[in-house]
Order: sequence, then C-alpha cells, then structure tokens
Amino acid sequence: MEVRVKICCIASREEARTAIRLGASALGLVSEMPSGPGVISEDRIREIAATIPPGVSSFLLTSQQEVDPIIEQQKRTGVNTIQLVDELPRGAHQRLRSALPGIRIVQVIHVRDEGSVEQALSVAELVDALLLDSGNPGLAVKELGGTGRTHDWSLSRRIRENAGIPVFLAGGLTPTNVREAIDLVSPYGVDVCSGVRTEGRLDAEKVEQFVRRAKS
Repeated sequence: MEVRVKICCIASREEARTAIRLGASALGLVSEMPSGPGVISEDRIREIAATIPPGVSSFLLTSQQEVDPIIEQQKRTGVNTIQLVDELPRGAHQRLRSALPGIRIVQVIHVRDEGSVEQALSVAELVDALLLDSGNPGLAVKELGGTGRTHDWSLSRRIRENAGIPVFLAGGLTPTNVREAIDLVSPYGVDVCSGVRTEGRLDAEKVEQFVRRAKS
C-alpha cells in the first residue's frame, strides 16, 4: 500500500494548496503549544480547514489534555481529525469518541525508550491511529513536536508491528532520510514539518522531493 504523506505546520490556504497539489493526503494545523513551530490561530485553522477537499484529512494538533476543551476546539475549527500531542487522563479517549462521532482521533507517542513502546500499545485500542514523534513532554517547557530530531526507529518499528492500527512516523524526517525511515519502519504514513521548509516557509521543491521519495 502506498505510504500516506502528512504535511504539518500548514500556515495558510496557499501552503495547503501547494501541499495537496504535490501529493499530501493529510495536512497538520497547529493550535496553541508550549513550544515548537507552526502555531496559528484557531480562526486561521478554521479558514484553512474549510478549503481542504474531501479525501484529504485535516489534522488539528492540540496540546489540551482535558476532554471539553478539545471538543470545543474541534467544533470551532471544523477539522476531521484530532491529533493529541500530549497524554490524556484515563477514560478521556472514550469520552472524545462519544462526543465527536465521525472525527478521527490520533494519539502522538514521543518515542524515547522502552516505556514509549508500552505506552503506545496501551493506548492503541482507544484511537484510530498513532503518530510516533521525537518530543519530550517531561521538560519544564514541554516539547510536543516540531523538534527536527529523529528517534530510535527500531522502537517505532516494534510499535508498528504490534499496534494493530495505522501508524504515522514523524520526527526529523527530510527528503534525504524519508526512504530509509520507511524501509525500516514500514509505517502507514509519514509526517513532516521543518524538513520541507526553507527559512520557515513551505518549499515546494522539498515537498515534491519528499513525496516522491516517500511514495517511490
């Protein structure tokens, strides 16, 4: 099956159009975060999400950890997928599913050690997909994505082999290393932000190279 490509940190309708034209099947829209790139207002997220055609997923990246604020964000922005970049309390995923029928839920796992594998497998049955990234929620100012760092892909492969649901691979991917990462992990999809940008702006040439190598 062809690997899906998610382009994250989309900042405008123009960037969305470029990413879709060059083969992205999902776009990431970043709401308020404690750190990292790509944050835009909820008004702009709603504006961009409204232009995304059927067949392309609109991911809202949220750092909220309580159910009600996440539900409110989804309703304000109109996205079809919620990407949870931090851990949620017990029972929260089930409440989200009940409150947001038809909205896909993706849980980010920040892959650091063996504990990350256990964490991923424990939550897999509660969500529609996992996204494996390279942040560090344990810092005083949490890193919840957009670090530009890779992680131990062998741990990601173990998660993918055992999760039983789609797995996206993120964290430090570029046109140069994306093929190697896919060959090792065999993910459902790959996710990129800074690896296809030049001076903070989406670089169409890098996007084209990334998509071509991911799908080759």
